[in-house]
Parts: sequence; structure tokens; C-alpha cells
Amino acid sequence: MKNVGGFDKIARIVAGVVLIVLAVMGIGAPWTWIGVVPLVTGLMGWCPLYAVLGLRTCPLEEKKAS
Repeated sequence: MKNVGGFDKIARIVAGVVLIVLAVMGIGAPWTWIGVVPLVTGLMGWCPLYAVLGLRTCPLEEKKAS
């Protein structure tokens, strides 16, 4: 079940890409490689920390009756 959505998802992807670019350029490395985490969680739409804390930034999915 997805728990990351909307602005949170876009912010994670942008932050992740920026940090990875900085890492590739050698600025702030090795710490900037942490950008992989927000990038992956943004692309997947699921954050394990949000799951543990019971948080969600995406709307609940409605189930259609068959």
C-alpha cells in the first residue's frame, strides 16, 4: 500500500536526484549518496519509516464494488 504521494513524492525525487548528482560530482561525497533513499522511496511511493510511524501523505485508495 502506498503511503507517499503528491508534493512529498515530487520533493523526494528532486532531493534524491540533486544529492546523487552532487555525489557524482564529488561534492559532499560519500554522504550525498544518501540521496538514493529519497529517490527510491519517491519512485516507489512507499516509505518504510512512514509505515512504522503510521503516516501517509497520499489519499486512501477507494475500493470499487464488483
